[in-house]
This record gives sequence, structure tokens and C-alpha cells, in this order.
Amino acid sequence: MNTLIDYFQFSFVQYAFIVGILIALCSSLLGVTLVLKRFSFIGDGLSHVAFGAMSIAAVLNLSNNMYLVLPFTVVAAILLLRTGKNAKIQGDAAVAMISVGSLALGYLVMNVFKSSNNVAGDVCSTLFGATSILTLKRSEVWLCVILSVIVITAFIVFYNKIFAVTFDESFAQAVGTHASIYNLVIAIIIAVIIVLAMNLVGSLLISALVIFPALSSMRLFRSFKSVTICSAVISVFCAVSGLVISILAETPVGSTIVAADLVVFLLFCLMGKFRK
Repeated sequence: MNTLIDYFQFSFVQYAFIVGILIALCSSLLGVTLVLKRFSFIGDGLSHVAFGAMSIAAVLNLSNNMYLVLPFTVVAAILLLRTGKNAKIQGDAAVAMISVGSLALGYLVMNVFKSSNNVAGDVCSTLFGATSILTLKRSEVWLCVILSVIVITAFIVFYNKIFAVTFDESFAQAVGTHASIYNLVIAIIIAVIIVLAMNLVGSLLISALVIFPALSSMRLFRSFKSVTICSAVISVFCAVSGLVISILAETPVGSTIVAADLVVFLLFCLMGKFRK
């Protein structure tokens, strides 16, 4: 505890916990919707797109890569939404096409236009998060806070519409709800969450941050609101626990947080069986 208190005197640790809690909270909000709509794979696809955009930003030596990565990922989310409805290209094929293409292009760009002598280290840091969450600048923290507030506000404002589109899109359209517009809102919010989460767990582990809390809470709860609230609590708890363990045990931040999510998921599975 004394060691942890000493670490909290440093601003970069304070920034890491602020950003980590906000990202975990945002990630958990739409995780339930993605699981119920069977869109879990979209998070993985968009994370690969973000990796490709981040590679280009690294080559261009941008001071803040989020200004390039965020628009790229939002556009990709919209394209996935539109392409997935094409009869010639099904949703899962569109995700595979865009995600694999972006991942390959990003790695190619980083190798052809080397911005540093340690390409393997840069790739590993981008894919798995490494210590990027512990090297945040004040401007990046404020940008994360602003985007997180926008995501949380949008979720609260459109909660009823998201609920309707999640459970019965056809009925929502029949009663006058513009389902396509709210699907677009969901896609854009997911894209913002993916970009935010890359600094915390890396592009390959983002899906776990979005999906695990939702799956865990579904083991015990049945209503949409209860599952969403429990998912948010689990996500924040795992993020804080993972950060504390990674700082004290010197383990990779992203992997430690995902491992905490996995442990909680297993515990909730056992609790769910005992409850039955």
C-alpha cells in the first residue's frame, strides 16, 4: 500500500487511472448492445483499422495521433455498417476484409517507412498496449475526458432508442424509430471507444474490454438496465485492479486488465450456476 501511495504522487500514474476508468466505463456501456445484436466482431475489426491509421500517424510523426486515427475509425465504422447490408458482401465478410486489410497495410507501412529502429517494439506496443497508458500527456488526458463525456452523454440521451434497436429493430422501425440512424450512432460511439481503448489495452485486446464485462453480468442479471450497470461496475473494477497489479508487479497493463476481466467472468459463471 505504501508503494502504491508513493506511485500516486506521480502525475503519469494519476493520468493512467483517470483515463483507464473513463475508457473502461465507456467500453462497458455498448458491450451489452454488441453482444445482443451479435456485433461483437465489429470491435475487433475496428481495432485493426485503428492500428492501420496509427501506423500512418507514426510514420507522419504526428504529435497526437488521435486526430488521424479517430476520423479513420469512424469512417470505417460507417463503411462496415453500409457494406454489411450489401447482399453481395455479408457483414462478417466485410469486417474480415476491412480489418485484415488495415492490419496488413499498417504493418507494411511501419516496415517500409520506418520511424524508429525498433519496429517490432512499436508494433508490440500498438497491438498489446504495453506502457502507452503510462506515457500520456495532459492534452491527451483532456481529449480522452471530452470524448468520454460525449460517449456517456450520447448513451444516456439515446438510451431508449438504443434499447429498442438492440432488442427488436424491425418493431422499432414499425413504430417510427429510424433504426438506421441509431445504428449509425452506435457505430460511431463504438469507433470512439475503440480509439480511446487502444492506449489502455492495445488494438488486439480491445474486444475483451468491450465484451467480457457484458458477458459476465449476463450470468447473473436479465434486464437490460441491470446488465448494463453491472457491466460498468465490473469493467471499472477490472481496469483499476489491472492497473494496480501491473504497476506493483511490473506486468503489461493491457494483458493484466484483460486477465482480470477473464477471472471475473469465470467467477460470475460459477455464481450463475450456483444461483440456478
